[in-house]
Amino acid sequence: MHGIMILISKYLVPKGYVGITIFPFVFLKHKYLKTDINLVNHERIHLRQQLELLIVLFYLWYFMEFLIRLIVYKNWNMAYKTISFEREAYAKEKDLNYLKSRPFWNFINFIRF
Repeated sequence: MHGIMILISKYLVPKGYVGITIFPFVFLKHKYLKTDINLVNHERIHLRQQLELLIVLFYLWYFMEFLIRLIVYKNWNMAYKTISFEREAYAKEKDLNYLKSRPFWNFINFIRF
């Protein structure tokens, strides 16, 4: 997975998660996770999403969508898993060629309530 900066930090990755993407970095909780190609691809999808929304808009949208879903579902994990950005990344993380043909703003197709 060339071109992305992967850093290891068990302190920056929130409890209960193994990775987090904060443009332009991917932080993984443990070094061995660098070999998990599906996880790395999942985080690469987030990098693309962040670029498409000029980074700041991504975080605003992500946070607002999470809050709305948390109010609706009253469950942290359900709110997280149903965010459109996460739906796309989880649905496509095993497709290692996905980013080569991914349409612009494709996360829109994963917005569901």
